[in-house]
Amino acid sequence: MPPYVVLAALAVVLSLPLLAYSVSVDRASSRRIRGNLSAGVGEANLRRLVLSQSRSERILQPLSGVLARAARRLSPSGVVVSLERRLEVAGSAWPLERVLAVKLALGAALLALGLAWAVAAGSALSLLGAVIAPAIGYFGPDTVLARRARARQLAISNQLPDTLDQLTICVEAGLGFDAALARTARTGRGPLAQELARLLQDLRVGVPRVEALNAMLERTDVPELRQFVHVIIQAETYGVPISKVLRTQAAEQREKRRFRAEERAMKLPVKVIFPMVFCILPTLFIVVLAPAFLNISEGFK
Repeated sequence: MPPYVVLAALAVVLSLPLLAYSVSVDRASSRRIRGNLSAGVGEANLRRLVLSQSRSERILQPLSGVLARAARRLSPSGVVVSLERRLEVAGSAWPLERVLAVKLALGAALLALGLAWAVAAGSALSLLGAVIAPAIGYFGPDTVLARRARARQLAISNQLPDTLDQLTICVEAGLGFDAALARTARTGRGPLAQELARLLQDLRVGVPRVEALNAMLERTDVPELRQFVHVIIQAETYGVPISKVLRTQAAEQREKRRFRAEERAMKLPVKVIFPMVFCILPTLFIVVLAPAFLNISEGFK
């Protein structure tokens, strides 16, 4: 018999005990894991675990889940996607499910109040209010989120020039771009500093810089920040010095901020004219002309 056949048979025979040992160890470990998971998970322990939660958690969380599922079924998919996008841009800490539950709860509560008012009053105006009230309750959170998103975008636009100045100083002082971002995020305040801190977290966990920057753009949706990020990506691609790019971008963003302030100042007289005509001038006329009118009326008497 050839020797390689003997060696092959011997190898097969010796591998059988190793195979049996590995299988037995795997079964023992799986049994141990199942025993650890099932240990102490009885009915009494589950009841104690549930009772350890607060009363609001035991009542409000299941109710919120039910309302959120109902609101998701009633809302079109495009509306849900738009609401999720608005939450992301607004930087809200509330999850989508909670906002959907609040929308449905407000709509139902105002509908009940409107119907009670309509039944008590019995007029056409109360019936119209019963129709409009649930719409206000349901779409009110959308309006609040839209205003928060606009305010957050404006804050990021206003903070961008100062942040770029700080980045420029740090880079010209010898720090790398990531180190400059970390220092700016640590010393800064506001939504832009929070976004930079989240950008650094993405970079630390291994996300490529281009993907992390694009993710920050998706979370903010600010045109000025988008322009800055695209310029940084192009500078890294073509090997342009970051310090020159930062200095140029800081000057440009500061000029844009001045233009926005001048634009708002030019719009102010147009916005003030309607309150002045309908609110201030009538009161002024009453204060100035009322004594003269009273004197004239007394003279005629």
